[in-house]
Amino acid sequence: MQPSTEIQAILDSFQEPSILLSLDYEILLANSAYRAVYGFEKLQRSARCYEVSHRYSVPCDMAGESCPLKQSLETGEKARVLHVHHTPRGQEYVNVEMLPIKDPQSGEVMFFIERMFPSDVATTMSSGAKLVGQAPAFQQMLGLVERVARSDTNVLLLGESGTGKELVAETIHRLSERQGEAFVPVECTGLPEALFESELFGYVKGAFTGAQSDRPGLVESAQGGTLFLDEVGDIPLPDQVKLLRLLETRRFRRVGSNEWKEADFRLICATNKNLAKMIADGTFREDLYYRLSVFEIELPPLRERREDLPVLIETILGRLSISDVEFADEALACLGRYAFPGNIRELRNIVERAVLLADDGIVRERHLPERCRSRMQTEQPVEMSADLVPLKEAEKRYLRHALSIYQGDRKQLAAELGISERALYRKLAVIRDVD
Repeated sequence: MQPSTEIQAILDSFQEPSILLSLDYEILLANSAYRAVYGFEKLQRSARCYEVSHRYSVPCDMAGESCPLKQSLETGEKARVLHVHHTPRGQEYVNVEMLPIKDPQSGEVMFFIERMFPSDVATTMSSGAKLVGQAPAFQQMLGLVERVARSDTNVLLLGESGTGKELVAETIHRLSERQGEAFVPVECTGLPEALFESELFGYVKGAFTGAQSDRPGLVESAQGGTLFLDEVGDIPLPDQVKLLRLLETRRFRRVGSNEWKEADFRLICATNKNLAKMIADGTFREDLYYRLSVFEIELPPLRERREDLPVLIETILGRLSISDVEFADEALACLGRYAFPGNIRELRNIVERAVLLADDGIVRERHLPERCRSRMQTEQPVEMSADLVPLKEAEKRYLRHALSIYQGDRKQLAAELGISERALYRKLAVIRDVD
């Protein structure tokens, strides 16, 4: 069935880039905004969306990313994902909304309308303030950040130490309706039990020895804005009750005062601890956990986003105000094999050290710490299970992992695997059919 002129009129009414797609990803119609942003006029007819937006030779889901068209086709409902698109300006983050157009008689999906909204959640280029990267695991995390940012829902950030939880919290605040108010970070590890209440709620003059004047607490400092509790798992058990009461009543009193104050803040918490185990061990309150974890976001470790290393290094150099140093390919390859137990925080230390050792402005492998250069430390052991999986399943998992690394570049991936491009395509087609 051919698309009607009404659909073209609908596309033209949208200010953001929008296209009409067939069930097999072919671009049937495009509005003027899409043609301007993506240079669509220069492309041949029957171009596929993934060829234009991603420069892939296969659909997104076969390149290790989530595909909104496939999701919408499977559910029959609107789908939304965060993607990195190629434009004449470079690579940019885009919110992709996929809307199925159904036959009014049969109810079957005939076409899809894809709308693309610019996103300010992160950047693929070096940045001094924004989240940086484009690895699939990173994109998936960003999609959750964008979804929750404009609500007032409590957020719990989970992940290893050094993955950038505070920067993610700042991003959520920056994208929220509270962006014009204060963002107040609190390191819970540094709050002793004796001072927790006075630091959180403040105190009045004479409340205790040394209280020479009234002092507002962190909750008051975050009034109208966002309170970020980092390492929330380190809050002592007795103080967890006080935090729970604050969240349930949205009221508090300064230490030594009888006056109740209203609390108006958005709460974001973070931890690298296993809170479920702490609950089982009796060291973290289950009722508090459910208050904090309304919307959980898992931050990927650096070893799961190795393709982001070059832009992360460039960003670190920029934040150090260093413009005359570059990393040789051998150094990047060495870092690409390293596990980074300290994640981005460790990467920053490695970069800063290497820069001081590179007299000619080029960081080479020998300038990296011994732990990075040691094969024993860099190569990751193969994870084995007590239950063996079928060989086909193991191959499927490996191909998915390889796709995430090569970002849909089928020719290069085939060369690395030592098989023909046609043979690789057959294997990928099998994976797609199974999924």
